[in-house]
Amino acid sequence: MNKTSFFSRIGVLLTLLAVVFTSCDNSFVFDDEGDCSVHYRIKFKYDRNMKFADAFAHEVTSVALYVFDNSGVLVYEDAESGEALADENFTLPVELKAGEYQFLAWCGIGDGESFVTPQTRLGVTTIEELKCRMNRVSANGNGIVDKDLAPLFHGSAKFTLTDEPGVHYKTISLTKNTNVVRVILQQLSGEDVNPDLFSFEIQDYNGYMNYDNSLLDDELIIYKPWSLQTGSADINADIYNDEETRDASSVGVAVAEMTTGRLVEGNRPILVVRNLEKGDVVLSVPLIDYALLVKGNYNKDMSNQEYLDRQDEYNMTFFLDEAGRWISSSIIVNSWRVVLNNQSMK
Repeated sequence: MNKTSFFSRIGVLLTLLAVVFTSCDNSFVFDDEGDCSVHYRIKFKYDRNMKFADAFAHEVTSVALYVFDNSGVLVYEDAESGEALADENFTLPVELKAGEYQFLAWCGIGDGESFVTPQTRLGVTTIEELKCRMNRVSANGNGIVDKDLAPLFHGSAKFTLTDEPGVHYKTISLTKNTNVVRVILQQLSGEDVNPDLFSFEIQDYNGYMNYDNSLLDDELIIYKPWSLQTGSADINADIYNDEETRDASSVGVAVAEMTTGRLVEGNRPILVVRNLEKGDVVLSVPLIDYALLVKGNYNKDMSNQEYLDRQDEYNMTFFLDEAGRWISSSIIVNSWRVVLNNQSMK
C-alpha cells in the first residue's frame, strides 16, 4: 500500500468519526457534553397574591396537569403531590411531539375531599369536560359547606413546543380559588359575646368552575363556620410600662371562620349573621362590596377581580350595641377601619 492510499483511507475514517461524534446518537456522546434530544419541563408559579412573591412551594400540595391538542382533545396528563412540590426547583416533565398545545392545571385537589374533577381518557376527554366541582351536602335545594376547604388553584396556558434540542422550561401561573373569611362580633358594652347565640353564613353561587376558571351555573352554596370560638383582647393597657397596678380592661368577641370558593366580581355573595335567641337578622351585607372597601390607594391600578384573586383572607369586625344589633356606621376590614355613609345596610 502506498503512502497516498494510506493517508486517503485515514482521511475517510476521520471524516466518518466526525460525523458519528457530532450526530444525536446518545451512545457516542459523553454525559457532560449534552445530547440532541428534546425535553420540556413545566414549572408552576403562584405569585398572584398580595405579596407578589412565588408561594407555590409553600402553599400548593398537589398538581394535576392536563394537555390538549389543537382540537381540544386530551393527549397527555400527569400528577404529583407531597414533598416533591416543596422543592423550589420542582418541575413536571412532559413528553410531547412538536406542536401547539393547551395546558390546564387543577392544583390542590389531592384526595378529592374538597373538590373533584371528572375521570379522564386520553384521546377522548375534551378540555370543556375538565370542570371542577366543590363537594357539598345537599339540603333544601342548597349546597351546604361547613368544612375548611383545601386550597384550590387553577392555571392554564397555550404553549408551542418545538423539536429544538435541549431542555426547555415553560411556566404556568396559578390563581387561588379559595378564601378564608373571619367574622368577628364585638359588643361595644365590653361584655362577652356568646357565639352560640348567633348563626353565621355566606351565600354564593360559586361551587362549580369551568376549565377556564369561570363560574358555571350551580345551586346556591351556603358556607357555614368550621371554627366558632370566643376571644378577648386587652385595651387601654400601657405595654411600655411595667407597673402591675396599671388598669387594663378587655373586650370579648365571637369569631367565626368560613372558607369560600373564588370571589368573582359580578356575583353577589351575601354575609348573613342571625341572632338565634331573638330570631332576627343582625346583619346582611354584600361580601365583595365590603372586601373592596379597603382595596386602597396602593392597589388603585389593580382591577377589582385581580384584587379579589390576590387577597385570600378577609377579617371583618362588626360592632354590636347592648341589644345585640349591628352598629352600622363602621366596620373593620383587614385591620382597616371603614366609616360607612349608608346607615341602613342591615
